Amino acid sequence: MKPPVFKYRRAGTVEEALSALAEYGGEAKILAGGQSLVPMMNFRLVRPAVLVDINPVQELDYIRVEDGWLRVGARTRQRSLEKSAEVRQSCPLLAEAVKWIGHPQIRNRGTVGGSLVHGDPSAELILVAMLLDAQFIIQGKGKSRTAGPGDFFKDFLTTAVNEDEILAEVSYPMAPPRSGYGFRELCIRHGDFAIVAAAVQLTVDERGRCSEAWVAVAGAGPKPLRIRGAEEALVGSDGSSRVLDAAAARVPEEVDPISDLKGSEAYRREMARVFVRRALEDAWSMVKER
Repeated sequence: MKPPVFKYRRAGTVEEALSALAEYGGEAKILAGGQSLVPMMNFRLVRPAVLVDINPVQELDYIRVEDGWLRVGARTRQRSLEKSAEVRQSCPLLAEAVKWIGHPQIRNRGTVGGSLVHGDPSAELILVAMLLDAQFIIQGKGKSRTAGPGDFFKDFLTTAVNEDEILAEVSYPMAPPRSGYGFRELCIRHGDFAIVAAAVQLTVDERGRCSEAWVAVAGAGPKPLRIRGAEEALVGSDGSSRVLDAAAARVPEEVDPISDLKGSEAYRREMARVFVRRALEDAWSMVKER
């Protein structure tokens, strides 16, 4: 299918993009990678009157480490994350998760900001952002604001970015020393949308006991969820199989999945538990090797 008729505006700077959004109001959409927007236009799920192309906006294309944070410009390609030595060193969980996004052709065009603003609750980048409590800089005309994932992700396909704003940057905290991670995803074929996905990051103290734990699940609610009960069960523990089992057992009671063609509510709930358990094993095994 082909999209409905639309006007095209090419922006060279963030200010030009914001001016176009202000001019056309709610009738305009930002075009970056177009991996979600264009298919939705083809299926008539959205009908923007104007597309504001930000591909020339180089000021939003960067990866850098500053003051303990990995800072990523919103127009950065997903493939750039995958290939970046800085990402692998400072936030290895992010580098692992991005490999699960579609296929290389998708990652070559898809942008970090595009995936985050789209707000798909099964998306890998959204899961990692929720897990690590990433920070989002949202740019408006003459002003900017910062939001955490709890405020940024509102509901299914809904974020805090208003019609006259763009996402400028997302920042991930660098992984602490003595940390390990795990990322597991259930999908019919590699590259398909996740049915459920689990992400874990664990840090141990000098005695080898868990000092900090982050556990999150995607595909089991209208947005990714931190599993606080599992985190509480892990902190202070020795990472034994009994502890990991107990932590994973907290997952079903905290998720809120729905039934669809890919799986029932009960199936998603159980698979969330299973894949958290596997991710925990991966993370703890990594910690023990360091």
